[in-house]
Amino acid sequence: MDLDAVLLSRLQFAFTIAFHIIFPSFTIGLASYLAVLEGLWLTSRNDVFKTLYLFWLKIFAISFGMGVVTGVVMSYELGANWSVFSAMAAPVIGPLFAFEVLTAFFLEASFLGIMLFGWKKVGPGLHFTATVLVAVGTLISAFWIISANSWMQHPTGFARTPEGGLIAVDWMAVIFSPSFPERLMHMTLAAYLTTALVVGAASAWQLLKRRDDLESSMALRMAIGMFAIVAPLQLVIGDMSGKDVLALQPAKLAAIEAFWETGSGQAFHIAAWPDRTIEGNRWEISIPKIGSLITAGSIDAEVQGLKSFAPEDRPPVAIVFWAFRVMVGLGLAMIGLGAWGAWLCWRGGPERSTWFLRACVAMGPAGFVAVISGWIVAEVGRQPWVIYGVLRTADAVSPVGAGQVSVSLLGFLVVYAIIFSVGVLYILRLIAEGPVAGAEESPPHVPRAPGSALAAAPVDPGPGDRA
Repeated sequence: MDLDAVLLSRLQFAFTIAFHIIFPSFTIGLASYLAVLEGLWLTSRNDVFKTLYLFWLKIFAISFGMGVVTGVVMSYELGANWSVFSAMAAPVIGPLFAFEVLTAFFLEASFLGIMLFGWKKVGPGLHFTATVLVAVGTLISAFWIISANSWMQHPTGFARTPEGGLIAVDWMAVIFSPSFPERLMHMTLAAYLTTALVVGAASAWQLLKRRDDLESSMALRMAIGMFAIVAPLQLVIGDMSGKDVLALQPAKLAAIEAFWETGSGQAFHIAAWPDRTIEGNRWEISIPKIGSLITAGSIDAEVQGLKSFAPEDRPPVAIVFWAFRVMVGLGLAMIGLGAWGAWLCWRGGPERSTWFLRACVAMGPAGFVAVISGWIVAEVGRQPWVIYGVLRTADAVSPVGAGQVSVSLLGFLVVYAIIFSVGVLYILRLIAEGPVAGAEESPPHVPRAPGSALAAAPVDPGPGDRA
């Protein structure tokens, strides 16, 4: 393998975006979770919801900041490492990023301060509105990013200029490319599952230490509800997205399933070792004919194999094949965890099952791994194209040398390792404290539910009291 500028630039962007996606996939779901918690507290005045809100608000603030820090650098990479792509696609991609800033960033920037620091400075209605608008802002941000990426996966609504650039001729076709709706739903549900897994793991950890923790018990049950409902729904949406891949990117689909020959009744490979040098699988564990049924909806459906594409148009098969199975395997584990938790809730309480609590703790990072694996499938499976069918990755890179890229890549490795380690360790430290210890004190004007964990807490009638 030659470490040329193209490969090093790809590795650098893959490294930075993999670190970055960890935080948006958490904060998108966490912002909505905070809105639900504050809404439940305002309607019920149950201090359990307030304590959980104040606890997870701190973690949201740190995660949001980490997402901004790790994401800003990618815009510089587009200019420094991918200038040909940026110059060619800027008239189409640039406005989509600008729409994100105008609609999502401005909304978040306007209300994030109220959400984080206005608990004792504004009324409860305004504070709840700020929380909801920040949650909406994170979803709008996901909308525009997935729109831009979906256009790169299947570009529509554009034309070429005489100079070889690209311009948009139909903005609705650009924004709503054919695979966009399913991909947006798939990413949004993935963010909600990622957050639920983290909340479930943190709550289970506290319950393993103290089974009568009311806040952790409530959070765990809310997380179980998310597992039980969203994880099966994610499987359905994922299947719909897979049908889009079959229609729009058949080479990617062939790599996902390690299909080499074109034909009907394709086998489903549970596990295999694809090898591009022999144009086949060195070994495989398969179920006959099920592959066509899963991918195309019929055992008799004909599905293209990788050999029907020129070697230079085939994506790296092994990476895509195994990343997809990691994602799907973790998704099935989430479905199992949700069914287990729902059964325990019906039988009397998940807090009583030590094995279930340990399973929740073990599954805490699963959402992040699944999200990264899914993006590997999407991005590596698109190769050798940066804009599918329009611009090859090798032609999109900046005219820079491998030495220059390797220096910046090394710098990113060091800086990101420090930032990520410090941030994650601090978040884990906050999680380990638990909701009651980690939450701020209640604002004095709020009536406290009798018998709640904070009912006897002292009140500080300071200048920040709300009327």
